[in-house]
Amino acid sequence: MSRISKNVILALFTLSSSAFLLFQLYYYKHYLSAKHGAGLSKSKGSRIGFDSIQWRAVKKFLMLTSSQNVPVFLIDPLILELINKNFEHVKNISYGSASKCKFFCVQRDFTTFALQYHLWKNEEGWFPVAENMGFQCLKTESKDPRLDGIDSLSGTEIPLHCVCKWATHAIHLVVLHGRSGNYLWHGRLRLKRHVDRKFVPFRKLQFGHYPGAFDRPELQQVIIDGLEVLIPKDPVHFLEEIPHSRFIECRYKEARAFFQQYLDDNTAEAMAFQKSAKELLQLAARTLNNLGVRFWLSSGTCLGWYRQCSIIPYSKDVDLGIFIQDYKYEIILAFQEAGLPLKHKFGKVEDSLELSFQGKDDVKLDIFFFYEETDYMWNGGTQAKTGKKFKYLFPKFTLCWTEFVDMKVRVPCETIEYIEANYGKSWKIPIKTWDWKNSPPNVQPNGIWPISEWDEVIQLY
Repeated sequence: MSRISKNVILALFTLSSSAFLLFQLYYYKHYLSAKHGAGLSKSKGSRIGFDSIQWRAVKKFLMLTSSQNVPVFLIDPLILELINKNFEHVKNISYGSASKCKFFCVQRDFTTFALQYHLWKNEEGWFPVAENMGFQCLKTESKDPRLDGIDSLSGTEIPLHCVCKWATHAIHLVVLHGRSGNYLWHGRLRLKRHVDRKFVPFRKLQFGHYPGAFDRPELQQVIIDGLEVLIPKDPVHFLEEIPHSRFIECRYKEARAFFQQYLDDNTAEAMAFQKSAKELLQLAARTLNNLGVRFWLSSGTCLGWYRQCSIIPYSKDVDLGIFIQDYKYEIILAFQEAGLPLKHKFGKVEDSLELSFQGKDDVKLDIFFFYEETDYMWNGGTQAKTGKKFKYLFPKFTLCWTEFVDMKVRVPCETIEYIEANYGKSWKIPIKTWDWKNSPPNVQPNGIWPISEWDEVIQLY
């Protein structure tokens, strides 16, 4: 009986001690830690959020790139948005001062970095090091589009994307290539048949669904969540570029086929015109870019790019399109100051505006302003002698980048629909005689300007 009593007493003592210990833990967690939590955390040397998989994966990736002298920079839209909202604070953070992970610990599947390919000095040696650090990496390659115009080199492949997974987080490295227009380009991420589609959620990638083009960003080094990171010096501009970065290549293969059927005009007159038209287009692009006015290749200039990757030698002018909402009154003065006097002005801002400037060697620059309706877009034309108005209808379109005459310029993304609207199904056949009032299949009469308005809407210089 005595032995049983001792066992009962011992059990009760143990139970009461456990209950007291649990109470102490509960009290510490819900009272003391709430009151003194930050101080206790710092005294232990720990920091809030820095044990997340996302932050650890980014840290390990930056250690990898630093050890291999690979200067990657952050282009992740989500993280850049957060940085931009706290930009002044981020610029003043010193190394080791972060006590809470605010950026790289945000829940997401990927963190996206970029690399200019010419700075990747040890590409092949980089991947074994990555694997030794625990990364599983997938690299995608494709033909170099810059060499598509050169038959002997058109099969050369270049790296486009690398996806490296560590634990449950993945780093997407976008490989950027310099183009002749002094901009950066990345290709589309195409998975080969043998690639495991479940390796990472590829559909959630921010880059790689289509090729893209960006201005060369100036970079700056900042401290983000205790890590040294390169980011675009102007994150706002880079973020604004992303949704409008889609890029379309010139169709070199089709252009070669075109010139096999229709011989290129290599006469001195044709080559002189193409040279002057190229210079005029480059001057116009600089002028409009300085004003912040979006423009795209239109009419015959767009047809030349799409059909034969060059300026049509018999077109005799350069054609650009501008949305009327992007019109600025400074355009005329800016072109005149650039050495391009106004040749004529037709229409008015609210209806059928068209500007024409005189370039050198009798090459003309025509700018057509486009108006948007519910289910179509249009630009207008005016006959100077009669005051008749014409309307050219186009299906709605968006804008993409391309490279033309060594420049990054915009074209309609829905190019074939745009060209067929203007030139019909037979656009592949060169037509040297063209009547702007009757030849386009998308032209229709649009009334006549009142004689009382002729002085305003028909201005010849």
